[in-house]
Amino acid sequence: MTGAKLAARLSAAAATALIAGAAAAESVGKPVPDGIGFQPAVTELMRDLVWFDAILHWISLAIVVLVTALLGIVIFRFSEKKNPTPARFTHHVGLEVAWTAGPIVILFVIGAISLPILFKQLDVPEPDLTIKATGNQWYWSYEYPDEEIGFDAIMLARDELGEYGYADDEYLLATDTAMVVPVGANVHLLVTGADVIHAWTIPSFGVKVDAIPGRMNELWFNADRVGTYFGQCSELCGKDHSYMPITVKVVSAEDYAAWVDETRVAQGLPPKNGVTLAAAD
Repeated sequence: MTGAKLAARLSAAAATALIAGAAAAESVGKPVPDGIGFQPAVTELMRDLVWFDAILHWISLAIVVLVTALLGIVIFRFSEKKNPTPARFTHHVGLEVAWTAGPIVILFVIGAISLPILFKQLDVPEPDLTIKATGNQWYWSYEYPDEEIGFDAIMLARDELGEYGYADDEYLLATDTAMVVPVGANVHLLVTGADVIHAWTIPSFGVKVDAIPGRMNELWFNADRVGTYFGQCSELCGKDHSYMPITVKVVSAEDYAAWVDETRVAQGLPPKNGVTLAAAD
């Protein structure tokens, strides 16, 4: 890491620590012990995915019930005792049409439901904020081109969690700096890789995309709840793959403006919005 990058990291870390105190962001999106469901959905995209998942489970249940009923009929109605003389036919047109047309109809219904959700994920609306995320071995770098700031996000050691305001169970999830975005804003995220393939994801946002060297992928989200959200690199990117977390803080518009000014000042730039964290309190 170069001296310039290290300085940017330290300055952004100071600004992130300030915004953490000002925003008092609750940890909303993170794994919980014995959890079996989704993390809280805070975007329209994730709510669509949760709804679609429920639909798929009901369809799967209907298929299981139908197949189980058919097996039961075969076992009990056509046993050797009840049907000592089996039929000799080898084809049944109606049955073959049914077991061919049935799955086609099911797949058509699933496709009709899923494609609009997929198109919504890929159709990026007019952004309020654009951020570039670059996957490195093994940390993430973020650039805010409109704000002229950038920093690296490095996983915190266990003994550093308290200093940055994180709980003990957020070890392996929390980073020294965090992507900060305003609540209710359309965030356009450009994702690429600097060395090997990584993947950027926040489960509560319902977004996930590969970070591929030499290629710029994109996603978008609009979080409607203030809080801290965690994700982890989802590609096998090397020996420290499991130590490459993602932290996003969703804050109020005023706190976001204050964070931008604090970060710009910490990185040797003039403030842009004229808002301080003290004023935001």
